[in-house]
Amino acid sequence: MALFFLFQKKTGEYLSFDYTFDSYFFTRYNIRTMQDTFGITIIFIFICAFVGAFISGRSKDKCLASFSKNMVTLEDKTGKAIWGVLRTENTGLELVYRDKHQDTQGHIESSYILYKNEYSSIQAVIRFHDQLDEKGKIKREKELQKTYHPSFIRRSKRRIINIFKTVRDSFVEVLNLFIGQIKKKTAAGGMLSTQDKYVNQMKQNLVGTIGTSYEPLLERYIGHKVILELMKDDKIIEYPGVLKEYTSEFMELMDIDYSVSAEEPLKKADLVVPRQSSIIRHLGE
Repeated sequence: MALFFLFQKKTGEYLSFDYTFDSYFFTRYNIRTMQDTFGITIIFIFICAFVGAFISGRSKDKCLASFSKNMVTLEDKTGKAIWGVLRTENTGLELVYRDKHQDTQGHIESSYILYKNEYSSIQAVIRFHDQLDEKGKIKREKELQKTYHPSFIRRSKRRIINIFKTVRDSFVEVLNLFIGQIKKKTAAGGMLSTQDKYVNQMKQNLVGTIGTSYEPLLERYIGHKVILELMKDDKIIEYPGVLKEYTSEFMELMDIDYSVSAEEPLKKADLVVPRQSSIIRHLGE
């Protein structure tokens, strides 16, 4: 606290008053701190939005995305088949018709959308070889060769990703410990402490990209001929093919002889099938 004197000319007297510096500067400090915290919060919101959008864009199912921009046939469990060029998003898929289609009710349709919560209705997504153009056939052949004979970089990348999937829980603990140490021992720690909600959100997004789809029994058969058991029309049908990839929801196999209905001839195709209604039962030759 400080004592000030003010001289009053009219009376010739000094007037005294007290003024508390502490309250003045403390008020200004609080205002400035609130402004800084608000600005930091806005920045964190934008960072979280950017990270979330980036991760969401890359979180498409790998098996379905492999058929993206190809002409495919979507077969559901009722036996219905829909044809179109596949577009995949993290929220579902879309089949874009090559020609507009008039529905039985008379309206014109140009695409078919299936949302992620409807994936349980899928019997198979089929890419028939004879429906690929020359560019698509060349690309597919390269994919097959990479599956059969993966490069050192491709194998190493897959091993590293699988290690992260295996130790996912330990990775979360290490990440929590790392963030905790930053909060305690760095100048940015105070800022992070005020943004726990958004730090946790970014952490969940990053951990979510690791996924939990690692399956040791399937992993060893990537690039090998296997026997797929597919539940179709309440029957188990076996299909020999090459296992290319799997995720938590789907498996992708190449070089399968397949037909949508028993009346149609078998044709060479690549398949994406739900793991819920299919299983790899045997190693093939």
